[in-house]
Amino acid sequence: MPTPSLAALPIRRLTLHDLAACADLSEDRGWPREEHKWGLLLTAGQGYGIDDPDGGLVTACVVTEYGSWERSALGAIGMVLVAGRHARQGVGRRLMRHVMSLMDTTPLTLYATPFGRPLYEELGFKVTGRSEMLRGYFTPGGLESGVATRPAVAADLPSILRLDEEAFGTDRTPLLTRLPSFADQLRVAEENGRIIGYTAAWPNMDTHVVGPLIARDTETAKALITSLAARTNRPLRTDIDVRHEELLAWARARGLASVAVNAVMTYGITELPGDWRRRFAPLTVAAG
Repeated sequence: MPTPSLAALPIRRLTLHDLAACADLSEDRGWPREEHKWGLLLTAGQGYGIDDPDGGLVTACVVTEYGSWERSALGAIGMVLVAGRHARQGVGRRLMRHVMSLMDTTPLTLYATPFGRPLYEELGFKVTGRSEMLRGYFTPGGLESGVATRPAVAADLPSILRLDEEAFGTDRTPLLTRLPSFADQLRVAEENGRIIGYTAAWPNMDTHVVGPLIARDTETAKALITSLAARTNRPLRTDIDVRHEELLAWARARGLASVAVNAVMTYGITELPGDWRRRFAPLTVAAG
């Protein structure tokens, strides 16, 4: 039988059963397999993709929705990938339009590489910010912050969720409640018994990714990163909002080198909700 055209192949929802196919698609495009991250995204969010009649996936993406159970306040689109053999045939555009149609009037956000940005601009997304990816072995030095940090415990969760919603601008409970099992470390910063910041380090291939990173100020963010670095032998990786110039300079001085700069883009809103001054890094750019 003749192979159906890409335009005729149906878009379907992805599940955890598709995890290996999603990782294969990442590898096909020269990305790490990142099965641990794919597992989180396919459970906390909703994946969409097109099956390749010859096996595997033609394309895939994941949408993570935030807000109340009744109404989404924000949708984050990530992991938009097209198999190399099907690139530049409009299939990524078709998948994006499908997802945008499903999300209806819900505002959207995504992190765009220079390669993907033209497509998103064509679809109506606007650049509203930038983030810088850093990677390297952390070297402590100088007079470090005196902010106290400690491992998070179960009783901290309500405070973490409140702090996160203030900084992020909408409720992320379904994602954040998965952090204790997803991350190798989950730590909080405290002052007079009150939580003023939190962060996690989760395993991604040979690195520990630092994120989310929510903190009252830059000194608190520094203390949280330092506390994570002291408890791992892996290089750190994180994506810091470029407006946090002091934290970026500090991280570079301690061994984390710039790897890439990505555009933060939005659709349906002119800027992201919340307080960027306390929002230093995402859990992963794929989840906003």
